[in-house]
Amino acid sequence: MQVTETSVPTGTLIADYAARDGHYTDCFEVALDTPVDLARYISAFYTQPLFRAERWVLRLLARSPSTDADVAALADGTAQSFAVWEVAGRTQTEILLQAKDGRTLSWLQAEADSLRFGSVVVPVQTPGGALTLGPVFQSLVGAHKVYSRALLAGAARRVA
Repeated sequence: MQVTETSVPTGTLIADYAARDGHYTDCFEVALDTPVDLARYISAFYTQPLFRAERWVLRLLARSPSTDADVAALADGTAQSFAVWEVAGRTQTEILLQAKDGRTLSWLQAEADSLRFGSVVVPVQTPGGALTLGPVFQSLVGAHKVYSRALLAGAARRVA
């Protein structure tokens, strides 16, 4: 299963962020043999073993527990929040989740021929007025990309 990094597609829920100065955006994609709807993708993504580990960390460090029932409610559209995220936008094929601190967003898209996963990091303004993502994020970009690829591949395997 080949996960590729691609540009953010125009007209998507994160396209506006990709056009903004100082914002970090990425988009990873995997091709599908058969279509998968958004609800099934959300469920596969957030219940896979790798993301379960992240949910455990969020429960301990951010005091934001989540269950598979919470994932199911997010997937079927009855929940507007999940762990540390709030739903910032949703269409038939996309969901955009914003962390409660407002600095990071996660995006999932289920198209007929592909699954996509993307992230947004919102910059902060320095006292001098410049926009920065900060040294911590800058130092973790490589690890973030490896983790993003692994998450997307894991979800794609679960829906295949």
